[in-house]
Amino acid sequence: MAEILERSGYLVKVRVQVPAERVQKSYEGLLRDLAKRVRVPGFRPGKAPLKVVEARLGREALLEDLKERLVEETYPEAVRELGLLPVAARVVEQELEEGQGFRYVAEVENYPEVRLPNWREFTLEVEAPEVTEEMVEKALEELRHRYAELVAVEREAREGDHLFVRTEEGAEFPIDLSKALPHVKEALLGKKAGEVVMVPVLNEKGEKVREVRTEVLEVKTLELPALDEEFAKTLEAESLEDLRAKVRESLKRQAERQYQEARERAFLEKLAEGIEAEIPPSMLEAEERHLLEHLAEDLARQGVSLEAYLKALEDRGELEKFREDLRQEALKRVKRSLAKEQLAEELKPELGEEEWQAYLQAVARSYGVSLQEFRREMGERGLARLKAGYLQDKAVKEAVAQLL
Repeated sequence: MAEILERSGYLVKVRVQVPAERVQKSYEGLLRDLAKRVRVPGFRPGKAPLKVVEARLGREALLEDLKERLVEETYPEAVRELGLLPVAARVVEQELEEGQGFRYVAEVENYPEVRLPNWREFTLEVEAPEVTEEMVEKALEELRHRYAELVAVEREAREGDHLFVRTEEGAEFPIDLSKALPHVKEALLGKKAGEVVMVPVLNEKGEKVREVRTEVLEVKTLELPALDEEFAKTLEAESLEDLRAKVRESLKRQAERQYQEARERAFLEKLAEGIEAEIPPSMLEAEERHLLEHLAEDLARQGVSLEAYLKALEDRGELEKFREDLRQEALKRVKRSLAKEQLAEELKPELGEEEWQAYLQAVARSYGVSLQEFRREMGERGLARLKAGYLQDKAVKEAVAQLL
């Protein structure tokens, strides 16, 4: 039997009483489980009588194990019975008496109740982007660069050229001067095909440690196609003017997507800032750990450990600011999550099976796996979380569509 003793915001004090019959049954089950693992002299493994096992392990120690076992068994039942959604809990009182059953009191951090602001009166100060002719010309120029060809030239290498070289070891490879290291670019600029140059090799301190004899085999430059009718037709446009119109329309669609995404971000920020909710500390701590885990992964890719990074911050006197920024970011993320969740609960957006399957297919494709493989890897719980997130995003879109 479970009952709520006190409720104050997210904190709920719960008392659970376990009948003596269940306590005895659980104790016997504990003994049987231990008897399978405990070695008792004179008995084969798992064959010692329970009384012998009890005497060997000690009743006091067994009763402590029993308390843990009973809490593990009955706590989930208790919170379901009381309609609670716990995010954390700790036992603050417990009493186990011979023949009297087991009683314990737990302090539960319950999932917070969230109250949304009157979001229908929000004004989103997001300016709609304008597609200018300058933007169209820039996009056309980018298309020319995308379809440019590397053409060999009989002259010295210039900024932006591509060189094909051979080292003294016989290795041959291309070098894009626009992306080359400064000392490599300096050595190769002005050189022609057939020339030999000594390219310096620097250590981590930028000091020259040796030189590599390098022969320039070929100098190539990017030759851009003319912006004419022929180029337009290669891009499946009827004419150059038609290509301009298509590029302009594509930019408008892109600008509209960016505008809508900016409105959704602005809406969600205002929604999260305006919610009323007492957020349990454990939710914030979990989000902080999540952020630190992501940071550790990013640092690991750079060959830096999280411990070394934090130590460097401490040495510079910046660790406390980092921790405060981490807390604030965790708070913002938790608030955004709670706001989206409550909004979806309020609007209850519909999700047809066809739409859901199309979304799953798109996500699976982005991971480069089949839909069946993606479903298998995600599992039922993972798919349920994915669907909840999709519905929350859909609720944000529907809410923003209702605003002026």
